[in-house]
Amino acid sequence: MPAMGVLTTHVGSLPRPDSITPLLLDREHETHFDRAEFEAAMGDAVAEIVRWQAALGIDIVSDGEMSKITYSTYVKDRMTGFGGDTPRRPALDLAPYPELRRRMAAASGGGQDFRRQSCIGPVTYVGHADLQADLAAMRAAVDATDGRRGFLNAASPGLVTAFQPNAHYDSHESYVRAVGEAMRTEYLAIVEAGFDLQLDCPDLAMARHTGFQTLTDREFLERAELHVDVLNDATRDIDPNRMRMHLCWGNYEGPHDHDIALEHVIDTVLRARPSTILFEAANPRHAHEWEVWHGVEIPDDKVLAPGVIVSTSNVVDHPRRIAQLLAPFIDLVGPERVIASTDCGFGTFAGIGRIDPDVVAAKFRSLVEGAALAT
Repeated sequence: MPAMGVLTTHVGSLPRPDSITPLLLDREHETHFDRAEFEAAMGDAVAEIVRWQAALGIDIVSDGEMSKITYSTYVKDRMTGFGGDTPRRPALDLAPYPELRRRMAAASGGGQDFRRQSCIGPVTYVGHADLQADLAAMRAAVDATDGRRGFLNAASPGLVTAFQPNAHYDSHESYVRAVGEAMRTEYLAIVEAGFDLQLDCPDLAMARHTGFQTLTDREFLERAELHVDVLNDATRDIDPNRMRMHLCWGNYEGPHDHDIALEHVIDTVLRARPSTILFEAANPRHAHEWEVWHGVEIPDDKVLAPGVIVSTSNVVDHPRRIAQLLAPFIDLVGPERVIASTDCGFGTFAGIGRIDPDVVAAKFRSLVEGAALAT
């Protein structure tokens, strides 16, 4: 690929092998957890998933979030202050469709089998053992391939609060600031270990119709502004070029007709410190929003990583369609500031795999071919 060509990456989570899902579920439900056994299995899984990405031609690879039950609730194992199992409201777009919700649960094997805890005490970071195991596994995997560029995901402060409601702090602001200070440990460690830090930020979009659905639009936008302030403070000592953030509206095949429009949140998103922004651009509810990017001033330090692969369908995206989706962004900022990515992850929740792993591989091959065509 040309030196100035469009690089390829993805959002982070990848299909977990059958060998590790039981270990994750056992740990989640506190039926069994042997740290040595767990870390050995995760190390093997990370080594294989990194080899797999490299073989498919992905330029910027991840550990696939192999060791995490989900991208959002894994933090309960790394911070104090969380407990219980909090019932959740249906997303606003799914609420009118009880039969659809039933079918979605059946298709995923009965639903999402993980706990949604609340914040019930002071938040402090205690996940150093899990964190160091993740870093060591990723380092060994990357070094065993070709030393290519790697990234690791971490929950943004706002994401933590969107999934784990506050039942302890006197205000949402106090809660999210405490989370930001605690998660700072994880953010710094990832970068210091030589990897890019990806901050997952569905709290800036998806949470409008899920975790924060009781807020008005104005209240939600004010909360999003606060979350970016906290994220910026938590990453104050990290080079923006070593960070990427993912904006999404939810990785599920629902109506999405309650998604907040990009135009309402884009100014807030652009104010965040991470230089690379990953966002949905293939999802039919958001594929038109390349127009929004063309209507705002993009800071010179920003790199756009549009999702040009649909993550909720087993249809293999055509390379020419991928090139077409990339074109408006290349026209806007040039190929050196565009990275071809996916709308969302392919292993958002352990034990739920709606996309066949072999189809994911086919999608990634199309992603690589489409990025080359776009270049």
